[in-house]
Amino acid sequence: MNDLVRQHTALSESDLEWLHLLVSEWQLLSDLSFADLVLWVPTLDGTRYVSVAQMRPNTGPTSYQDDMVGHLVPRGRRPLLDAALDEGRIVREGDPEWREEVPVRVESIPVRREGRVLGVIARNTNLLTVRTPSRLELTYLQSASDLAQMIAAGSFPFPGQQVDMDASPRAGDGLIRLDADGIVQYASPNALSAYHHLGLASDLVGQHLGELTAQLAPSRGPVDEAIAKLASGYAPRETEVEGSGGVIQLRAIPLKPKGTRIGSLVLLRDVTELRRRERELITKDATIREIHHRVKNNLQTVAALLRLQARRIDSEQGREALNEAVRRVGSIAIVHETLSQNLDERVEFDEIADRVLAMVAEISPGKVGCRRTGRFGILDAEVATPLAMVLTEILQNALEHAFAQGEQGTVEVSAVRGGTREDARLLITVRDDGRGLPEGFDPQKAGNLGLQIVRTLVEGELGGAFDMVAAPERGTQVVLDVPVRADK
Repeated sequence: MNDLVRQHTALSESDLEWLHLLVSEWQLLSDLSFADLVLWVPTLDGTRYVSVAQMRPNTGPTSYQDDMVGHLVPRGRRPLLDAALDEGRIVREGDPEWREEVPVRVESIPVRREGRVLGVIARNTNLLTVRTPSRLELTYLQSASDLAQMIAAGSFPFPGQQVDMDASPRAGDGLIRLDADGIVQYASPNALSAYHHLGLASDLVGQHLGELTAQLAPSRGPVDEAIAKLASGYAPRETEVEGSGGVIQLRAIPLKPKGTRIGSLVLLRDVTELRRRERELITKDATIREIHHRVKNNLQTVAALLRLQARRIDSEQGREALNEAVRRVGSIAIVHETLSQNLDERVEFDEIADRVLAMVAEISPGKVGCRRTGRFGILDAEVATPLAMVLTEILQNALEHAFAQGEQGTVEVSAVRGGTREDARLLITVRDDGRGLPEGFDPQKAGNLGLQIVRTLVEGELGGAFDMVAAPERGTQVVLDVPVRADK
């Protein structure tokens, strides 16, 4: 719609925003009218109309099988559009049109904003299935007529009340028609069922909806008064009401077809089951986070015990083995600590990588510098945990074997994400400027425990590739190629 309006019309950006506001609301008009809606706007030179938006009803058959958006029609070909635009009134004259052997009643509703007519809504009703209307259908049609008059007068949609069409109740979910005093004149079967879930034991018709809703809601005081006012339909508002047996979502629409409020429409939807599932998910998420938190605490306890044991061992080799185990356990604890703070099983791995770098750097404080470049991005937990261990082993190996005692140096970790969305990859390079690899060294056959862990995790759990080669200038570089889920 933005492109069509800017290309073909003289409407301002504020006018365009008004049309967007209208389009966010007009599914309701379409459903209440049992009709298709097409929004026509005059072109810049005034010789044609361009259709910028279209809506089909959920409550009846469509009149248009084809998409009408983008069509251009010369002025004069559709007299009802001309009359509505020039005279600023709703035009219903004329006999039904026949389209592919289907009779269609056409009406034109001017779209007014601040005294100016911006365009015209063509309301097209398929008459092929016309029959004697029920009370519900009569209420729908009367409400649609009131809304159409408000659009023609420029009082609908309501400024600043943009509606989320996916989340807001629709006419078919439940509809209540109130008079000017807030008394229920009509309630659809779905609306009545929703109030029965709240605890209502009687009928709705004839009752004051605001007072009744406040009685069914368990809260009291200011909240109670606010619910009563909203359910009475005095202002365009949306809220949820929770009773003893259920939860309903309410949306009030004051009806002012001639400038004075004659009543209100209240759309409602029973969201009891939806909210119950949301609570279950919240409870599940909280449980998962608590589990990660406890796992992290337990791992830290294990690491503390290993560290304590290392201090009591006289053997330097045994003490170093336990310290390596401490770092391995610590890398897993870092991942679980991060997961305990998230709502899903995905983590920002850059923070984890930095913490692993800091933890491993304690092996040789002040001698070898560690830094990270590039971005790991967001990773799934099943990737983050083994990858943290792999990174720990590679860094430990570099700090222990690449540099002599007291030697200065640098270890750099770089990460690059690439590939397609279907085959996303994470390329990690760990490069040091140390002494390099021994002659004849084969990383795929080396018996070092750390390298065995790296090979097992990279190739077995992560499904990636691992290689260790001489760096281009000096030292060693380890290259990991790991498949990941595409980063959003």
